[in-house]
Amino acid sequence: MPKRNGKTFEKSINLALQGGGAHGAFTWGVLDRLLEDGRIYIEAISGTSAGAMNAVAVADGLMRGGEEGARQVLHDFWKAVSDVGRMSPIQRSVIDVFMGNWSLENNPTYMFLDLLNRVASPYDLNPMNFNPLRDILEKSIDFESVDSCDKMDVYLSATNVETGRVRVFNRAEITPDVVMASACLPLMFHAVEIDGVPYWDGGYMGNPVLFPFHRRSASADIVIVQINPVVRKGTPRSAREIMDRMNEITFNSSLLKELRAIDFVHRLLEDEALDPKEYSYPLVHIIESHENLKNLGASSKMNAEWNFLRHLFDVGRSAADDWIDRNYDRLGVTSTVDIRTMFQGNGGDHHE
Repeated sequence: MPKRNGKTFEKSINLALQGGGAHGAFTWGVLDRLLEDGRIYIEAISGTSAGAMNAVAVADGLMRGGEEGARQVLHDFWKAVSDVGRMSPIQRSVIDVFMGNWSLENNPTYMFLDLLNRVASPYDLNPMNFNPLRDILEKSIDFESVDSCDKMDVYLSATNVETGRVRVFNRAEITPDVVMASACLPLMFHAVEIDGVPYWDGGYMGNPVLFPFHRRSASADIVIVQINPVVRKGTPRSAREIMDRMNEITFNSSLLKELRAIDFVHRLLEDEALDPKEYSYPLVHIIESHENLKNLGASSKMNAEWNFLRHLFDVGRSAADDWIDRNYDRLGVTSTVDIRTMFQGNGGDHHE
């Protein structure tokens, strides 16, 4: 059984954290519940974009004060995001507040910038490359602590602009630039250069990547915290709906490819085409709350209002609590996701 800070844990997992802007507060809630549980050892985290920010917050917090330290750093980071967001001209309209709509699509500034981003690049609109998230990261996260973290492994993904390939940064390579690269949406921010190489958001090629776990982790369990819906019924008709769905498909594609590869290895092992002494496949689990997240417009990913972040946090905690109740005993035993059903094309529920 794994140990940390003199404490013995019953189960160990790897966490794969998707990106999704402010919707990353859902992942904050999931992490808070997992860290609170006390029985589950987080061996490694792979994160992209907002998932990368949550990952470094956990690593820093574990070094400061164990699981409770990680919960506190996560809280403080998201509170700092909200505090800075109060100064933004992009806020919910009075009508949206009254109707309980978390999206920003009725905000004139949001609509103007959304249109402007389609005809002008961030190099034109933001020549000084101002990004308040960098200041938040540098004030909230001790990156020396992340670098020295011996409590768990961390893998952050970014997309190499020149080659189109994913670059996975390990814990010792993580800097504020790496996190910003992982979260760099190319229509909003300048590409982030690291050692002379430009990078964009890791979600294009790894949202998040799973392959680092296969060789470097003792735990067979991969728990994916999924923000972006895979299935969305109906045909998008408005320009905004079409664009939003295109982005969801794009940012899920790399994850689905990795899951398909995992299932392929599983099939080969079942058919005795591979030696089980040489090959194995991970146990896959997903924590999600699509019923609560799927109706949130894409614009809400830019909503840093504290009430919204707390709402997502509560949804995440509830989803994790329910997942633990249903699946804790199956960790280390079997997958709780039927990957094959996900690729049958029937749009059905992918859980067993």
